[in-house]
Amino acid sequence: MQDYRSNRDRTEKTKAALIAAARALFVDKGYAETSTPEIVAAAGITRGALYHHFEDKRALFRAVVRDEALAVTRAIEQAIPEQFTPLEALVAGSNAYLDAMRIVGRTRLLLIEGPTVLGFLEMKQLDEETTTLSLKHGLAAALSHGRGPDTAIEALADILSAAFDRAALAVDAGGDADRYRAAIAHMIERIAG
Repeated sequence: MQDYRSNRDRTEKTKAALIAAARALFVDKGYAETSTPEIVAAAGITRGALYHHFEDKRALFRAVVRDEALAVTRAIEQAIPEQFTPLEALVAGSNAYLDAMRIVGRTRLLLIEGPTVLGFLEMKQLDEETTTLSLKHGLAAALSHGRGPDTAIEALADILSAAFDRAALAVDAGGDADRYRAAIAHMIERIAG
């Protein structure tokens, strides 16, 4: 039993080292300018170990992006106390999204490099499994008060998600985060209030 656990632990540590090294390089240099020899050198791992755990550089990038998306989702979920109304939860979630996207490099990885490297459909699928799923649940709860079941949750989630992404890009480029928070809160209140 000990050998199995130590092998599993080594596997997880190796993968974590590769993901951390790749993240730093992808943020610093971008996907296209980052080579696998640089990644393995930064991780202190052999090139064979890289290809044992990941099919190619793109698969490693996918793992980096997935970790980032999951971190954003966790931040959103942690920012919403259970006692919040659905509307308060949507606003708190949008604020948490903007905060989570302020982690250095995250906007580049999720909103610039991710769609370029993985493509729109793969990124949309990842969004559907992470942040957009949380948004859809929040919208469904908020809109269930006084609106019929024909409200287009899918379309609203797509539109709001695009607005959140645009706000994150603007804040990353130096925009006033408080102004974007206020604008998003106003938009959510108009839609779901």
